[in-house]
Amino acid sequence: MRLPLKSPIVASWLFVVAALIVMIVMVGGATRLTGSGLSITEWKPVHGVIPPIGLEQWTEEFTKYKQIPQFSQVNAHMTLSEFKGIYWWEWAHRLLGRIIGLVIILPFVLFLFLKEVPQRLIWRCGVIMLLVAAQGAVGWWMVYSGLSARVDVAPERLMSHLGLALLLLVFCLWTGLEALAGQSRGRGAGLNWKLPAFLLMGLVFVQALLGALVAGNDAGLVYNDWPLMNGRFAPYVDYSKGLWQVAFHDQGMVQFVHRLTAYGLLVFVTLFAIMVARKCLDGRIKWLAVGLAVLGWAQASLGVATLVTNVHIHVGLAHQLGAVIVLIVATLLAWHIARADRVFRLRSF
Repeated sequence: MRLPLKSPIVASWLFVVAALIVMIVMVGGATRLTGSGLSITEWKPVHGVIPPIGLEQWTEEFTKYKQIPQFSQVNAHMTLSEFKGIYWWEWAHRLLGRIIGLVIILPFVLFLFLKEVPQRLIWRCGVIMLLVAAQGAVGWWMVYSGLSARVDVAPERLMSHLGLALLLLVFCLWTGLEALAGQSRGRGAGLNWKLPAFLLMGLVFVQALLGALVAGNDAGLVYNDWPLMNGRFAPYVDYSKGLWQVAFHDQGMVQFVHRLTAYGLLVFVTLFAIMVARKCLDGRIKWLAVGLAVLGWAQASLGVATLVTNVHIHVGLAHQLGAVIVLIVATLLAWHIARADRVFRLRSF
């Protein structure tokens, strides 16, 4: 039995996984914004599925939480009832991660057995499996950083955790599109269109990582004016702390870099959308490019709103969801341009 060249059922599976990843990113954002990420101090991949039952088990979990710095330095007056509130967010986050792992592994094994996965996509699905395994390890590595010497998780580890989730999202979307469309028979658009499309997608990804650094450092709680930063274009930075500390832990610097990258990204996506609208003959690509530019400006506005509202939880979550949507549309645009054949006018740039 020959393997198919395309498979709508495999595509549907991967799109479902992508939707679940969007969901877990949002639950993770709520977990962070509610300060819930360190409420579970152990990693139990199997037994951790069952939450505490009864007063004795809840008291045991609360006692474990009391032993970490976050409780003594931040939440010393927390009651058991309040602890349950933060515990459920982290438990839901971990449970959803386990569900995603099963939704990826079990159907993949089944589709392999049924010879439903196109041969050229088997290795890509294998990469998705590896990314899921790595994500679980990085998630615990992130939590572990906040259990002894810190009252929160290390920002660079939070950035790594989100980065892997977004990379997994992009892999699922791209592979799903490949499974749905089948193998390309053309050469696709020229390099002068592919290169900026991939660069744009990469910059959106990097900007999301910078946003994670801002979140991990609580940098949205300082310099809450815009467009200046406490009346200055750039914040004061103490470079004597060392390059690593400045780049990954200085609140002013990480927010400043996030702002600058946003400005550059807005210029890039706007100019690229104009060029695509003028030179592309494919209506879908035109709409994706223009839509991406509109979403980029909306996301920037949400970023400013997040800042001036001192990271109101609903605005902050909307900003995080906006970042995910922008990345999804940038991925769709890059894929369609990579597959496009003779839909751009000659001498396009």
